[in-house]
Amino acid sequence: QVQLVESGGRLVQWGESLRLSCQLSGVTWDGYGVGWFRQLPGKSRAGVGCINNFDGSTFIYDSVRGRFAVSTDRSKKTVYLDMDKLTPEDTGVYYCAWVIGNSCNLWSGGYTHWGQGTQVTVSS
Repeated sequence: QVQLVESGGRLVQWGESLRLSCQLSGVTWDGYGVGWFRQLPGKSRAGVGCINNFDGSTFIYDSVRGRFAVSTDRSKKTVYLDMDKLTPEDTGVYYCAWVIGNSCNLWSGGYTHWGQGTQVTVSS
């Protein structure tokens, strides 16, 4: 059974950087995609970045491109979301999600398994 556990969320100051981790378990395939999503206060869940584990390609949503990056350590079956120059507008719950197949997309409906989320709070 595929499971995802996010970690790394915490309170940070405006302008700081933060790395979130998504630990995968129960994954026995090489072809899968992992997406990072966030739910800001009062907003719907939205994608911020993804990675295709098969070929390593990534995609970052326009609004955070240049500040956020997605990477993976295949040996640890862990996917990371590196966030730079954080602002209070980045405050929210961050989720990772998984789908089998050669995929990297930011549509939440395209993923079959989700983590429980990790809270990121950026103070001013």
